[in-house]
Amino acid sequence: MDVETVTADELVEDIQTGVLQQQLEALIPKFWSFFWSAIIALIVFFIGTRIIKGIIKVFHKAMSLKDIDPGVETFLESVLRWILYIILITIILGLFGVTTTSISAAVAGLGVTIGLALQGALSNFAGGILILLMHPFRVGDYIIEHATGQEGTVSKINIIYTTLKMLDGRLVQIPNGTLSAASITNCTAQSYRVFNETVGISYDSDIKKAKEIMYDIAQHQDHRTSDSEIQVFVAELADSAVMIGLRFPINIDYYWKVKWNTLEEIKRRFDKEGVEICFNQLDVHLKQ
Repeated sequence: MDVETVTADELVEDIQTGVLQQQLEALIPKFWSFFWSAIIALIVFFIGTRIIKGIIKVFHKAMSLKDIDPGVETFLESVLRWILYIILITIILGLFGVTTTSISAAVAGLGVTIGLALQGALSNFAGGILILLMHPFRVGDYIIEHATGQEGTVSKINIIYTTLKMLDGRLVQIPNGTLSAASITNCTAQSYRVFNETVGISYDSDIKKAKEIMYDIAQHQDHRTSDSEIQVFVAELADSAVMIGLRFPINIDYYWKVKWNTLEEIKRRFDKEGVEICFNQLDVHLKQ
C-alpha cells in the first residue's frame, strides 16, 4: 500500500486555508446582516423624512387655525424638526444594534461637553424662549437694539438668532441672548411714532418766525395724526445756537418718509425766510 507523504509546508498551508475559510464563512452572515440593515435603514430614512415633512405641514395648518404669532410658529417648528430627526436617527441606529441605553449614555456624555463648548448658543436658545414668552416684539415689528445700534423690521425669530430687515434691504442676524438682555425700543408697539427733532438757529435770527415756520410745516404733513397737538418750543440755549424743538405724531407706516420730507422742508423754508441755521464755526478777532 502506498502512503502519501505530506510535507510540513503543505500541512501549514492546509491549516491556513481551513482557518481562512472558517473566517470567511463566519463573516458572510454578518455581511449580509449589515447589508440588509443598511437597506432597511435607507428605507426607514426615506419614509421618515417624508413623515417629518407631513408632520411639519400639519403643524403649520394647526398653527394657522389658532392664529399663533409667526415668531412663535417659526421657533416651535425648529424645535419640533430637531426632535423628530433625533428620534429618526435613534431608530436607524437601533437597526444596526445600537441600544437605546448606549445612545442615552453617549448623549449624556456629549451633552456635558457640548454644553461647555456651546454656552453662547445655549444662552441664545434661552433668550429665544424668553422672547417668545415675554413678547417684547413680534415678527413685523420695527425695533431698535441699543447694545449694537442695529434697527430694522423683525423678519424671523429662530432658535438662536432673530433676523432684522434693515431699511436698505440688508438682513442682519442678532443673537437672541443679546436681544433678551439688551435694551430694546419697539417702534411699532403703537400705531404712531413721534417726530422729535431739534434745529439750531442763530442768536440773531427771529425765534418767533422760526417757530411759526416749523409749526406750519408740521401742520401740512399728510400723514400726521390730527388727534394730537404740534409742539414747537425752545429746547436749549446752546453755546452758539438757539435749539428749536419740533414734536408731532406720525402714522407709523409713513414715519421715515414724513421725517425726511419735514427736515428738507425746514431747511428750504429757513433759507427762503432768512432764518440762519447754525453750524460749527470759529470767529477770530485780531487786536492791533
